[in-house]
Amino acid sequence: MTGVSEPEIVAVPSSRLGEGPRWDERTGTLLWVDIPQGLVRRLDPADGTHAAIGVGQPVGVAVPRAAGGLALAVRDGFALLDEPAWDRPATDDPEMVDGLAVVDGLEVVAPVTAAERPGNRMNDGACDRAGRFFAGTKAEDDTPGAGALYRLGPDHRAERVLDGVGISNGIAWSPDERLCYYVDTLTNRVDVFDYDPADGRLAGRRTFAEITRGKPDGITVDARGHVWVALWDGGAVLRLRPDGRLDLAVEIPVRNVTSCAFGGPGLTDLYVTTAWDGAAGGELLRCRTSVEGLPANPYRDAS
Repeated sequence: MTGVSEPEIVAVPSSRLGEGPRWDERTGTLLWVDIPQGLVRRLDPADGTHAAIGVGQPVGVAVPRAAGGLALAVRDGFALLDEPAWDRPATDDPEMVDGLAVVDGLEVVAPVTAAERPGNRMNDGACDRAGRFFAGTKAEDDTPGAGALYRLGPDHRAERVLDGVGISNGIAWSPDERLCYYVDTLTNRVDVFDYDPADGRLAGRRTFAEITRGKPDGITVDARGHVWVALWDGGAVLRLRPDGRLDLAVEIPVRNVTSCAFGGPGLTDLYVTTAWDGAAGGELLRCRTSVEGLPANPYRDAS
């Protein structure tokens, strides 16, 4: 029997469009982003402190980098940032976000959107166990098929691995990494690929689960191989069994639920990001669970 507590609001500033929660095992902190504000946020659950940095352009996801600092999917492509000074004080820099000066040193190592349809930006992503960074794109006006999914290797080269994507969103792997789960939100499905962990290749795309409540957004996988999917315009997180059947629905008191990730000691706290819908949303929420998540993998590059 899976136990999940009622969601509680975490006492941190709200986001316009919160997304991409990732647990940084190295620091014992949770990372997530506010996409249009270009903010990377960080929570230390041990003392409840919150910090943030502005990166100067929309950011779809930030993941820990094994060499230190962060790897990000920003508007223009894949980027790296050395360990930032969190909560940088305001300066005379005219480009300010939420009272924070935009950090120096963001390096876009693999531009991708310049070769796509004008108005595209990068969105959600995650790393496999070998440290390959997968992230995709979307059109700001949500034009179907305008985006793609990319894989960033250790040499900072980005390879397009999937074309014709509407809104590239959640990506996660089974515990043995033989399966890769993927969400193109406009399909109203969670799909699954056969995955080769030796070379990061995807094959055999097929439907894992049809989503009829809202639209699928970010996902995570727990240690038992169940897939958790956040529902945009659906007010819930679903837990799907390894065969795709519904196991349970965690009701979230916000309409636009964007993503979810396990964190905290033992990886048993489910963190949920949400977006402002004009009336409510944008909070970070947390549920205590009786299940264990999988560790979030860092990006591993050769530099």
